[in-house]
Amino acid sequence: MWQSLPEFGSLVLYAVLISAAYTFAVAVAASRDRLRWLRSARLGAYATSAFVGLAVFMLAYAFVTHDFRLRYVAHYSDRSMSLGYLLAALWGGQDGSLLWWSSLLSVFVAICVRWMRGRYRVLQPVVIATLMAVEGFFVVLMLFAANPFAVSLAGAPAEGEGLNPLLQNYWMIVHPPALYTGFVGCSIPFAFAVAALVTGRLHEEWLLAVRKWMLVAWLALSIGNVLGMVWAYEELGWGGFWAWDPVENAACLPWFTATAYLHSTMIQERRGMLKVWNVFLIGLTFFLTIFGTFLTRSGLISSVHSFAQSDIGIYFVWFMGLVLATTIGLVIWRLPQVRGQGRIETVLSREAAFVLNNWALVGLMFFILTATLFPKLSELVWRETIVVGPPFFNRWAAPLGLLVFLLMGCAPLFGWRRTSGRTLRKNFVAPAIAMLVVGILHVTLGARLGYPAFVAKDQTAPGILGIITQKLAMSAPLITIVLAALNVVVIGQEVVLGLRARLAASKERGAPEAVPLALVRLVGKNRRRYGGYVVHLGITAMFIGFLGTAWSLTREISLSPGQATSLGDFTMTYTGPRVCPGSPACSNEENADTTKRMVFADLQVKKGTKSLGRLSPAKFIYNRMPGSPTTEVGMMRGLLSDLYVVVGSANPETKRAEFQIHVNPFVSWIWIGVLVLILGTSVSIWPEVSWGALGVWVLTRTSLRLEAESRVARGESS
Repeated sequence: MWQSLPEFGSLVLYAVLISAAYTFAVAVAASRDRLRWLRSARLGAYATSAFVGLAVFMLAYAFVTHDFRLRYVAHYSDRSMSLGYLLAALWGGQDGSLLWWSSLLSVFVAICVRWMRGRYRVLQPVVIATLMAVEGFFVVLMLFAANPFAVSLAGAPAEGEGLNPLLQNYWMIVHPPALYTGFVGCSIPFAFAVAALVTGRLHEEWLLAVRKWMLVAWLALSIGNVLGMVWAYEELGWGGFWAWDPVENAACLPWFTATAYLHSTMIQERRGMLKVWNVFLIGLTFFLTIFGTFLTRSGLISSVHSFAQSDIGIYFVWFMGLVLATTIGLVIWRLPQVRGQGRIETVLSREAAFVLNNWALVGLMFFILTATLFPKLSELVWRETIVVGPPFFNRWAAPLGLLVFLLMGCAPLFGWRRTSGRTLRKNFVAPAIAMLVVGILHVTLGARLGYPAFVAKDQTAPGILGIITQKLAMSAPLITIVLAALNVVVIGQEVVLGLRARLAASKERGAPEAVPLALVRLVGKNRRRYGGYVVHLGITAMFIGFLGTAWSLTREISLSPGQATSLGDFTMTYTGPRVCPGSPACSNEENADTTKRMVFADLQVKKGTKSLGRLSPAKFIYNRMPGSPTTEVGMMRGLLSDLYVVVGSANPETKRAEFQIHVNPFVSWIWIGVLVLILGTSVSIWPEVSWGALGVWVLTRTSLRLEAESRVARGESS
């Protein structure tokens, strides 16, 4: 079989297509009161997943054995790559990433079909048929546009071209799988929504089925986007973590609509409202996952994250059109049944706050989508190229983000249906005091500590609206800190009120509980609610991390050996360059690595009078791709700030080096925030994804270990 692996691999893809088509057909038959076909549909779904698994195994085997007969293997690997990067090359290019997308979907399909056994019997056939249609689309793409088992017409080369050096980073081992898991996970809620519309079973049954699946997908989207931020921060060497790159933007779009759905579905469950809106959000979220995949692969935009331009885009256009037409057609067909039964009684209610939150989230999504596509639209419509850069995104996205942050803090203070003035005043007392105290402290002490409440911004937009956005940008530090205080105090207040009520109830029963036990039982009985509060704490920490960019410091400087420079609290003394392998100053690991030439520029770092050790930013020149050197950042992390150093060049004769130095406050709070977010989401969906949480922990620990090993190889201080 291995001698004919290319032909056999393509044959397996045809088997996937045939199996998916058969399963789709029998699932449709089962949906027409022929439930005896349901068993065949379930077995067909398992068989389809197994065939996809076989295809992935074969491609992985081809990478590990360096089977350069396959064009994809020859293009994205070489014999010098380690096993980890050989396996990561599976999703390093377009053809393999489509197979990886299909494989993750097949895993979700198999788990979903097993989970549905004995329940949702009326919904099951349409759910399976919908998932098989999605699986079939990606198999058609591979067979007719991007076959990972295609062979090179010139024959097998003696050596492969190698993986892009930018992708040979430990975070790229976990970032694409996590993000793809989020994308693929949104297929399950979409399939249930279609099934509910087709069968007319639009009561709470399908909502309960979707709840956990959407939480899992949302968690994976969150992790995937943050891991992408980590990769950009450590590998691209520009000093930041989010550049508003088109592919970055496309990856975050479904996160906003999924977040909106997770809030609005609570209104439908409690009040029977927003049925059409929730179906719209699920359909839009799934559509955006396909759109993000399309944007990366169509060649429509230019990005460091995108694949080469190809003709694959037209397939996506037709599929996205089918998704839109199907969703809109089904909603119109079932419109009398999906109309909401209740209405918002007053703006002083939790329902109204959630609806405003939804509008802000979806508005932010549409702004990012429009601004991302605007350069291409202007080119097509007006034959004029307009650049929409980070300053534009920052100026307009920040106010919307702060509005979401405000609503996130205020919503728990309102009651369902209506809130009396007395209750509202009582609920707002502690948060209002906290906001006032924190605001005054920030204004009076912030500048002395290096974190001023107001930051000067250049006027970049004309007119009154431009002046307003400029003032908002200047006040963003103060507004963010005040809103962070609001969110923390509101969450604390909600937990204290719930704990007091439980302690009082236990005392009345004659079995008083200790505070720790009462807290555990309180969270255990309301995991969704209190897990959500923990998630809000994590997002608050991330907002503080984002805020740090307002106080970042940057300097570009040229230094000769022995010269020093200071930035913020840090003092750096340049000791000189070293080239590895070959230099006695290099470690054994650095001298043993013959796949690349590493040019380090060593700096001794002090913070005040305390020595922090050596920092070694570098340029790596890979033997296989000498024309694409990578920038290896020298970094020292801290809770208050990161020291981030990039070396531009080092003169081999004078040993003078060019440095770009950044002091980035509070970036670590972003990574801490996402860990808290993972904890909160795991609480909400426990115990169904306890093993998933364990998997996330293992992946994180593995990435941190690889990072530590890489730092040792670069000679950096921990």
